[in-house]
Amino acid sequence: MNRRFLLFCLLCFAAAVSPPRPAFARDPAAAVRVAIETTAGTILVETDPRAPVTAANFLRYVDERRFDGTDFYRGMDLGSGYGLVQGGTANARSRILPPIPHEPTSQTGLSHTDGAVSMARLDPGTATGDFFIIVGDLTTLDAGRAAPDDPGFAVFGHVVQGMEVVRQILAAPKSPTEGEGVMRGQMLEPHIRIISMRRVAPAS
Repeated sequence: MNRRFLLFCLLCFAAAVSPPRPAFARDPAAAVRVAIETTAGTILVETDPRAPVTAANFLRYVDERRFDGTDFYRGMDLGSGYGLVQGGTANARSRILPPIPHEPTSQTGLSHTDGAVSMARLDPGTATGDFFIIVGDLTTLDAGRAAPDDPGFAVFGHVVQGMEVVRQILAAPKSPTEGEGVMRGQMLEPHIRIISMRRVAPAS
């Protein structure tokens, strides 16, 4: 068989089995915008290159469409315009990837200010595919703020458009009985569906 023809066939096969690639660059040093389309409206977030590991993890979930069909399931309303909404894979085994190293805000220089996007986790180094968005300034979630040795949570981006949708999710009805421990009374009922999450072109 002609070598050139064989190479052509192999390239065609590789193209056929390769997953579709986003149309935008994957430069880890660049901020990337992602549109979160929900049943409550669209939220536009932008990753921050100062948290490269956490941002890359989030974008992998986006690119592999692991967030599609998940939910915003928690709204921690602290009153007076403060709180957070949480969503993502809810630790569904068919969706989650291996956990990632913790990138504390003391390392990245980021902070849990209004619109910040951060990773949900149990212990440091256990974050997978659940994230939360801050409403108001909750800098007590930064590393070292609650206590000197507190690792805090890993901010990796911020909302650039759609905070009114985030606030609508925060104010949505909640179950009085669902949730364990401090999360009891914070679980949305019904959940707000995440229809899709996609990279979008940067603003011109």
